[in-house]
Amino acid sequence: MTIEEKPTKPDDHDDNDEESEAAAMERVFSAQEVPSWKNQITIRAIVTSCILSIVFNFIVCKLNLTTGIIPSLNVAAGLLGFAMLKSWTALLNKCGLLKQPFTRQENTVIQTCVVASSGIAFSSLSKIIAKFNMIFSMRKLKL
Repeated sequence: MTIEEKPTKPDDHDDNDEESEAAAMERVFSAQEVPSWKNQITIRAIVTSCILSIVFNFIVCKLNLTTGIIPSLNVAAGLLGFAMLKSWTALLNKCGLLKQPFTRQENTVIQTCVVASSGIAFSSLSKIIAKFNMIFSMRKLKL
């Protein structure tokens, strides 16, 4: 067997295959015009971001205070934002109140807001809670 005849595994993917799949996915959306930034930041995206931010901030604070580390929340924020907005737009569509369809850009706005607020909670809010906890623990020891 020569070097050129090296066997391939069924799991191996060529970079060309992955690039062509990515290009094919983008071709699906090529006919759609990208909305302006004013149309990407919608009320439903902001409301969804706020709801998910509250949930994720509690998760981040709990993980930070118990383990000291937090996992990357990008995927979870993207998936939960997608699920919430998709169900919200489906409900509005059934009621006949849907004015604008759900876009990829709205999901990106949600994901960015949730991850940013979680980062703030990790860097500041958890530290404040830990300091208050330490102060109250010290007071209990003195009593």
